[in-house]
Amino acid sequence: MQSIVLETRSLTKTFRGSEARALDKVAVRIPRGCVYGLLGPNGAGKSTLLKIITGMMRPDEGEVLFEGKPWQRQDLRRTGVLIETPPIYDNLSARENLLVRTTVLGLPKSRIDEVLEIVELTDTGKKRAGKFSLGMKQRLGIAAALLPDPDLLILDEPTNGLDPFGIQQLRAMLRGFADRGMTVLISSHILGEVEQMADHIGILAGGVLGYQGGMPGRGHLEELFGKVVEKNRRGGWQA
Repeated sequence: MQSIVLETRSLTKTFRGSEARALDKVAVRIPRGCVYGLLGPNGAGKSTLLKIITGMMRPDEGEVLFEGKPWQRQDLRRTGVLIETPPIYDNLSARENLLVRTTVLGLPKSRIDEVLEIVELTDTGKKRAGKFSLGMKQRLGIAAALLPDPDLLILDEPTNGLDPFGIQQLRAMLRGFADRGMTVLISSHILGEVEQMADHIGILAGGVLGYQGGMPGRGHLEELFGKVVEKNRRGGWQA
């Protein structure tokens, strides 16, 4: 039986001015060493859930457990996070961007070369990050998330804006992380990409986790997704 790296229990969140719950008693269980795809349409609550998991936001009810214990801020040292846009200084090179981060976090500078090699950005030299393509910026953001050598990597919509080749590279990279024992949690609304890389999925719709488990048989994900979304459909809320 696989051990559970991250678990949430009855996470509930309602934002001021909204009658609908952004999250409604959400309970995810993420096994160690897998790629877990958090699926859902826009406004489903995916980003809200990830922000609560990473301590950026507090739930109204419920709790987050990291390796069976209540989540603490120190657990961020074992977690790599990229939510929304990559935190990049456009006027600095890739190496300089990572140097800023290692200095702030007190991490060894030796990790810079290691993560640049992992994301294939070693040959960018002194080129400013502002001149990078969208795919290169995304990889630099992932490199920053990898600096603490995390047990858990959390990525919010990592394929947004990438071309087909960039998506293929990212998919291979994330599968490689999981094959080496890292747990990867990605949120997405692109079913085809998640179907090709995830071992486990959770489908969030209307703030409700309508399905959680292994990947359904090839070609059945779209059908399952449609059923969950239709059952939990609501109007007006955007996460």
